[in-house]
Formats: sequence, structure tokens, C-alpha cells
Amino acid sequence: MFGRFNLKSNTKFNIETLYHSQFNVTYRGIPAWRCPFDYVNYQMILNEVKPDLVIEIGTNYGGGAYYIADLLSLIGNGVVHTIDIESKIYPEVLEAKNILFFDKGWADYDLSLAKGYNKILVIDDASHTYEDVKGVLNKFWPVVTPESYFIVEDGVIDDLVKMEILPVSKHNGGPVKAIDEFMLHNNNFVVDRKWLDFYGTNATFNYKGYLKRKS
Repeated sequence: MFGRFNLKSNTKFNIETLYHSQFNVTYRGIPAWRCPFDYVNYQMILNEVKPDLVIEIGTNYGGGAYYIADLLSLIGNGVVHTIDIESKIYPEVLEAKNILFFDKGWADYDLSLAKGYNKILVIDDASHTYEDVKGVLNKFWPVVTPESYFIVEDGVIDDLVKMEILPVSKHNGGPVKAIDEFMLHNNNFVVDRKWLDFYGTNATFNYKGYLKRKS
């Protein structure tokens, strides 16, 4: 993962500083917790794919959904279905015309709601536990359209635990373990190294998490 960069004698940052700083990131004043490297990847991916539906699992305060919805508006098309089980979401997000919020969790989401859309991209940014990520991958992968993406956030968690930046937790191997198992039994996707290595090898919080559906 990230090493320590010494660009100048007084410039130092690493995975720990990036991890803690992400919790200060906002979008239009709304908390939006993602690694800044991956935020930039998102706008490039959305412009490349031009999805008319983005399903985001894990709303939190709604900053991420707001960001994606604005990018879709700039592209000229697309809606966000954002899913959570807690309602921390800001009113501005709920009022956005191209965002629908589902508050009963991913297991309750009806996949028939994705019918009629031509290009669908899915993001899992929820609990990051092995069990939940595995369940999300198995449920939602069929709606991801060819040449689009299933983005699984925060595979970095396992490394953060090993580096003692995070305590040993309930993640049970987290997203990376779930992705590895999923890819063993599903040949419809490839791990797109373009986005994993865009800023340097594995310079992303979404380790192994940019899954591109084959054409």
C-alpha cells in the first residue's frame, strides 16, 4: 500500500495521515468520507461510463451521493439510488431531484428498480465486513452493465489493521477477502489496475475494488 513520501525535507504523508484526514472531507458542506485519490477516480470513471443509474450502498451523511449526483447532472443524465439503514442523510441530499434514498438496507433493495436503465454502476461503501461485502457482491453484480464497474470501497481496512492503525475488528478480512472469493467463482469481472495504480501501485483505499464488467 502507500509508503512514506519525502518529496521535500518538510513534506511527509502516508497511509495513516490519509486515513485520518478523509474524515474531514466534505462536499458542498456535507461530510463525504472517501480517500481524495478515489474521489478523483470517481469523476473520471463516471465520465467514461456515463451511467444512467448509480446504486450506492452506504449513504452515511450523503456527501458521496451528492457528489455523484452532481457529476451525473454535469454529464447530462443519471440518477442515484443510495441505500442505508440509518438516516443521517442531510436534507439537501434528500431534496436533490436525481437522488432516491432507501433506508431499509441493501438486503431489502428490490433489484427490479434497476430495470429500464441502460448503464448501471454499483458502489459498496457500507459496513466493509467480509460477510456484508460478499452478500452485496452476490446480490448486485447481475445489474452491473458491460464495461461498467462494481466499485468496492475500503479494501485498505485489512492493511490498516495489520499496521495497527485500526484495532482488530469485526471485519473478518473485510472487502479484500470477499472480493477474492467472489472473483474465484465469477468470471464476469476483471480487477482494473488502471484505477488501482493511477497515482502509484495500490495508491487507493479501494484495494482490488475497481471491478470492471467484461463486455
